[in-house]
Amino acid sequence: MKRVALLISAILIGVCQAQAQSSSRFESAGGSVGELVAQGYEIKSVVLNNGKYIVFLQKERKAFACEFSRVNRSRCGEIQ
Repeated sequence: MKRVALLISAILIGVCQAQAQSSSRFESAGGSVGELVAQGYEIKSVVLNNGKYIVFLQKERKAFACEFSRVNRSRCGEIQ
Protein backbone atom coordinates (compact mmCIF):
# COMPACT_ATOMS: atom_id res chain seq x y z
CA MET A 1 0.00 0.00 0.00
CA LYS A 2 2.84 2.37 0.85
CA ARG A 3 4.51 1.67 -2.51
CA VAL A 4 1.31 2.51 -4.38
CA ALA A 5 1.05 5.84 -2.55
CA LEU A 6 4.68 6.64 -3.36
CA LEU A 7 4.15 5.72 -7.02
CA ILE A 8 1.08 7.94 -7.27
CA SER A 9 2.95 10.81 -5.61
CA ALA A 10 5.88 10.40 -8.02
CA ILE A 11 3.53 10.48 -11.01
CA LEU A 12 1.76 13.58 -9.70
CA ILE A 13 5.09 15.32 -9.13
CA GLY A 14 6.09 14.58 -12.72
CA VAL A 15 2.79 15.96 -13.99
CA CYS A 16 3.13 19.09 -11.88
CA GLN A 17 6.74 19.68 -12.91
CA ALA A 18 5.80 19.36 -16.57
CA GLN A 19 2.90 21.74 -16.11
CA ALA A 20 5.05 24.22 -14.19
CA GLN A 21 7.65 24.20 -16.95
CA SER A 22 5.16 24.53 -19.77
CA SER A 23 2.81 27.07 -18.24
CA SER A 24 3.14 30.25 -16.25
CA ARG A 25 -0.31 29.52 -14.74
CA PHE A 26 1.42 27.42 -12.08
CA GLU A 27 2.71 30.57 -10.41
CA SER A 28 -0.55 32.45 -10.12
CA ALA A 29 -3.58 30.26 -10.77
CA GLY A 30 -4.29 28.89 -7.32
CA GLY A 31 -3.27 31.53 -4.83
CA SER A 32 -1.85 29.99 -1.68
CA VAL A 33 -2.40 26.84 0.33
CA GLY A 34 -4.14 28.89 3.01
CA GLU A 35 -6.57 30.37 0.49
CA LEU A 36 -7.36 26.95 -0.97
CA VAL A 37 -7.94 25.39 2.47
CA ALA A 38 -10.21 28.34 3.34
CA GLN A 39 -12.20 27.53 0.16
CA GLY A 40 -12.74 23.96 1.36
CA TYR A 41 -9.90 22.11 -0.37
CA GLU A 42 -8.48 19.15 1.58
CA ILE A 43 -4.79 18.27 1.76
CA LYS A 44 -4.47 14.79 0.26
CA SER A 45 -0.70 14.30 0.13
CA VAL A 46 2.61 15.99 0.91
CA VAL A 47 5.88 15.07 -0.82
CA LEU A 48 9.44 16.33 -0.44
CA ASN A 49 10.98 17.19 -3.83
CA ASN A 50 14.48 18.72 -4.16
CA GLY A 51 14.28 20.27 -0.70
CA LYS A 52 10.82 21.79 -1.27
CA TYR A 53 7.48 20.42 -0.17
CA ILE A 54 4.75 19.76 -2.73
CA VAL A 55 1.26 19.71 -1.24
CA PHE A 56 -1.63 18.16 -3.17
CA LEU A 57 -5.12 19.50 -2.41
CA GLN A 58 -8.49 18.35 -3.72
CA LYS A 59 -12.13 19.39 -3.58
CA GLU A 60 -14.63 17.31 -5.52
CA ARG A 61 -13.19 17.03 -9.07
CA LYS A 62 -10.69 19.89 -8.84
CA ALA A 63 -7.11 19.42 -7.64
CA PHE A 64 -4.15 21.70 -7.02
CA ALA A 65 -0.45 21.16 -6.43
CA CYS A 66 1.32 23.75 -4.29
CA GLU A 67 5.07 24.16 -3.88
CA PHE A 68 6.47 25.68 -0.71
CA SER A 69 9.58 27.79 -1.23
CA ARG A 70 9.37 29.04 2.37
CA VAL A 71 7.13 28.25 5.32
CA ASN A 72 4.96 31.28 4.65
CA ARG A 73 5.20 31.33 0.84
CA SER A 74 3.68 28.90 -1.64
CA ARG A 75 2.68 28.87 -5.28
CA CYS A 76 -0.17 26.74 -6.53
CA GLY A 77 -1.42 25.47 -9.84
CA GLU A 78 -4.46 23.52 -10.89
CA ILE A 79 -3.85 19.96 -12.05
CA GLN A 80 -5.75 19.48 -15.29
